[in-house]
Amino acid sequence: MGTPDFAVASLKKLVENGCEVVAVVTAPDKPSGRGLLMHETPVKKYAVAQGIPVLQPEKLRNPEFLEQLRGYKADLQVVVAFRMLPEVVWKMPSKGTFNLHGSILPQYRGAAPINWAVINGDTETGVTTFFIKQEIDTGNIIFVDKEPIFPYDNAGTVHDRLMERGANLVLKTVKAIEANDYPQLPQDISQELRPAPKIFKETCEINWNQPAAQVHNFIRGLSPYPAAWTTLQGKICKIYQSELTDTDAPEAKAGEMQSDGKTFLAFKCADKLLKIKELQLEGKKKMGVEDFLRGFRI
Repeated sequence: MGTPDFAVASLKKLVENGCEVVAVVTAPDKPSGRGLLMHETPVKKYAVAQGIPVLQPEKLRNPEFLEQLRGYKADLQVVVAFRMLPEVVWKMPSKGTFNLHGSILPQYRGAAPINWAVINGDTETGVTTFFIKQEIDTGNIIFVDKEPIFPYDNAGTVHDRLMERGANLVLKTVKAIEANDYPQLPQDISQELRPAPKIFKETCEINWNQPAAQVHNFIRGLSPYPAAWTTLQGKICKIYQSELTDTDAPEAKAGEMQSDGKTFLAFKCADKLLKIKELQLEGKKKMGVEDFLRGFRI
């Protein structure tokens, strides 16, 4: 059960290692683009190419869907980047249902664990497989695999590495459950837990009153999607890449732009200037700062 590319990697790993995937459950086709053409999910495209039956229920409690799902008599259900399942679905298989989550649980329970780990400036994250139960992302942990977050990373680069690491962990988990030899560890909730709520456009606006390092991590954690943004001469400007400096502009107010009009563009944060490397003004293409300054009147 999954929808985006992140889930395809795990499905592909299972198929290529001889696991019998009896069916795939993914989101319904949706219209998108200028022509509003119907688009299939990445998981559906891969499943169809492999000849695997695909179910695309609008509602997971639909009696017809539940009957179809039962008909496949799956021993185990694997969930990667999908929606919240009702109990009638996750309790269906004899060996249960497990989920792959993009963090070291119990940290970053929620919809956007990769983004929030980078936004918070963490130097380590990982992937966790756990058995699903009623409360979201709270079930017993099966396996964990850790992954460093480097200073040059953004959410996109961490996502891609966790996608591959997660696929390997899914295979390891399936094989362990098949052999009936796997741990089930309760999540340690004695530590301070940081959540990973869904990210909305409104919450992606940059607060220049924060320290430069915090703003820099915010930009990294939202790049390449959905992207941190600010307003520039009345237009939305998405910022994809920034660079920390030791430069201050004590006379400038937070959020004020500094530029030489050729190669340098920065914004004043609470403490220092934050240099901008890649950005996209509303109605324009994404570009490096030099190309941007050629066509932008300051």
